[in-house]
Amino acid sequence: MHLSRATDIALRVLMLAAAKNRQLTIDHLATTMNVPHNHVAKVVQRLQREGLVTTTRGRNGGVWVPAEARKVTVGQVVRRFEGESEVVECEAPPCPLQRSCRLRAALARAQEAFFASLDGVPLEDLLARPTGPILLSLP
Repeated sequence: MHLSRATDIALRVLMLAAAKNRQLTIDHLATTMNVPHNHVAKVVQRLQREGLVTTTRGRNGGVWVPAEARKVTVGQVVRRFEGESEVVECEAPPCPLQRSCRLRAALARAQEAFFASLDGVPLEDLLARPTGPILLSLP
């Protein structure tokens, strides 16, 4: 499974903002992660709608990860950004093997295992060594 750029940015925004434990601007996040400002702004907007970050507008504004959002798992974030649709599309156009295909079931099991693995990783665990100190050392 390949994660979208938005999901990658969302996970990194959450990690960086949670590690810094203070309000960070979109510009700061974009510069630190070497990602275009507009991409970060769109992702932060979505994270805010999902309740994973709080935002403050204006001169002293920024992005903050509240304490309760630190409990969110990587699996929950990935589901919110990627959705839970099947890995393969069997209905459009209809696959002639649809009624007796074993591939679809195998891929569904693999996807379930993927999410189950990520569900065991809360955001706060990503802030432990060795990652946490590196995140804190970033400007």
